[in-house]
Amino acid sequence: QLQASGGGLVQPGGSLRLSCAASGFTLDHYAIGWYRQAPEKGREGVSCMTSSGVVLYYADTVKGRFTASRDNAKNTVYLQMDSLKPEDTAVYYCAARRLGAAGYNYWGQGTQVTVSS
Repeated sequence: QLQASGGGLVQPGGSLRLSCAASGFTLDHYAIGWYRQAPEKGREGVSCMTSSGVVLYYADTVKGRFTASRDNAKNTVYLQMDSLKPEDTAVYYCAARRLGAAGYNYWGQGTQVTVSS
């Protein structure tokens, strides 16, 4: 399973780092996606990263402010979020897709990020 953490309440302009730790499997051969869902909105893809740590995609809305990374030795992936804006408020999810899989094999439970003064 994937255990997400690191969410919370932060003021505009602040930073948070989300973590997603895997248990029961190793992340080495999994691509990672980060998604978010704001109230009354659909799910939005935030970032996509290969198993080797190459980030293939950032949403235009977060480009230049968010940084995805991974530490396979710790079996954990991260989403560093800087210069946060109120419109970043959402529940954030991580997901892991094994190489060759058609869809994501594992989803984290989500962590709430609220950006407000």
